[in-house]
Amino acid sequence: MTFLDITADLTRRMPELRGRLAANVALADITWFRAGGPAQVLFTPADEADLAYFLKHKPSDLPVFVIGLGSNLLVRDGGVPGIVIRLGRGFAEIKVEPNHRLRAGTACPDVKVARAAADAGIAGLAFYRGIPGSIGGALRMNAGAHGSETKDVLIEARAVDPEGNIHVLSLADMGFTYRHSAVPRDWIFTEATYQGTPGNPADILRDMEAVAAYREQNQPIKERTGGSTFKNPPGHSAWKLIDDAGCRGFRVGGAQVSEKHCNFLINTEGASGEDIERLGETVRARVKAKAGVTLEWEIIRLGRPLDGRPVGEALAETAIS
Repeated sequence: MTFLDITADLTRRMPELRGRLAANVALADITWFRAGGPAQVLFTPADEADLAYFLKHKPSDLPVFVIGLGSNLLVRDGGVPGIVIRLGRGFAEIKVEPNHRLRAGTACPDVKVARAAADAGIAGLAFYRGIPGSIGGALRMNAGAHGSETKDVLIEARAVDPEGNIHVLSLADMGFTYRHSAVPRDWIFTEATYQGTPGNPADILRDMEAVAAYREQNQPIKERTGGSTFKNPPGHSAWKLIDDAGCRGFRVGGAQVSEKHCNFLINTEGASGEDIERLGETVRARVKAKAGVTLEWEIIRLGRPLDGRPVGEALAETAIS
């Protein structure tokens, strides 16, 4: 699949742009599932001002999507038309501030923020050691683990809207609920400020090591996976519903429900994006048939299928074995 190269037109339209534009970039190379088609254009802005300039001057009919480290993302095989924005070095700085505060760019990996906080004796952010992804994704989905969530430590965030306006958002403005933020989906987070508490670096590092050990023992972290696939429905654990529906180890093409933790899908043998999405939709259908509960995707599915191919619930193999 190859898209029309529009990078030259964009460069002419935005002569002051400092970031990098690249055409037909294989997103499978930069996402954890290692599957799916290309981005028509991948834009890596130089910094927040460059991002705002781009959004202010881009063609209004050109769709824009944002990705982080690619850990919680499934790209469909037909690729992503329009612009995919991936924040890089200009959004990766971490600053320790007075009164046990920490400021981080949204391209920073969660684990790096946890380590920086530990080194500075800032307690409260050790849970980020157990979350695969970047701070931008953590803000978007109120990421949490081991009894803590982003909402527990965030003071404020910065974001750029589709018209290129920069906003400073308070914790209340974020509208956090379980695995969700009420901030419009087309706003792009650029920075987060956290409030921790005084802590002993050695004690915090021990907490982080315990989180890491738990992940290694209970999750398929060495596999090509997108992390936790479905949100926990109220009153239920997604993994238990999947297990009870007989889906542990179930395969579709090169995709498989993890034997270790069945709320994880893994790419075992060169799975396509369709293989992985079909597996997920089949799991959803079987859980619905078995327990009467509809699982909601936690993983973001992005782009379009190959021509003539179905997406979403139409992929489900509903026969129960």
